[in-house]
Amino acid sequence: MKPFLILQLRPETEASDDEFEAILRKGGLRESETRRIRLDRGPIPADLDLGAHAAVIVGGGPACVSDPEHRKSPTDRQIEAELLKLMPRVTESDFPYLGCCYGIGILAHHLGASVTKDRYSEPVGAVDCQLTADGRRDPLLSELPERFRAFVGHKEAVQSLPADCVHLIASPPCPYQMIRYRTNVYATQFHPEADGDVFEVRIRVYRDRGYFQPEDADGLIAMCRDESVHVPERILGNFVNAYR
Repeated sequence: MKPFLILQLRPETEASDDEFEAILRKGGLRESETRRIRLDRGPIPADLDLGAHAAVIVGGGPACVSDPEHRKSPTDRQIEAELLKLMPRVTESDFPYLGCCYGIGILAHHLGASVTKDRYSEPVGAVDCQLTADGRRDPLLSELPERFRAFVGHKEAVQSLPADCVHLIASPPCPYQMIRYRTNVYATQFHPEADGDVFEVRIRVYRDRGYFQPEDADGLIAMCRDESVHVPERILGNFVNAYR
């Protein structure tokens, strides 16, 4: 079996390791079936053969595509540049791709759509999501319930559907929760790998990164523990099964 290429963007090792373990667990992957690259530690190898991999999964991170250049750290700029170099190879060949959180922003930005903080940001927590008519017909989503809860927390969002994309999942505060470009390129605004335990780690790690007031961290952790969020992980599992 070709390995799944897991590209991670989180500079914080605790959050990065926890995200990687969640992708393995929820995707039904063994570590030996993956190739993990932490973009905060270095670039994508120049000789990377995309076709030697089953698919690409891009994780989330604290950076924003829409931040002004002078506010981006050197690490943020490196990660963004590496992903923007990769995206033409993904979209032109319709290579299997699942971008989570930051992964939808980088895809939409590459496709020329607006990604800003003007509308549709969502506080940390769980939201109600709903399949669109196209979502109900999509092979990754066809057996999912029409409505489900998913964990979110983002400062920026896609402002309009990118050209040649299909709108798959919406939510009241953020309409573009999942999109598909062509046949095999998917992206979600929510975190398909996340449950309450995963979000507890991120709340602790990112309590001072502007997603919420630091004094609200304990209450947010308690709220996440009370949520039962399991449907989104089926999307990740379906993606792995479709392309393995």
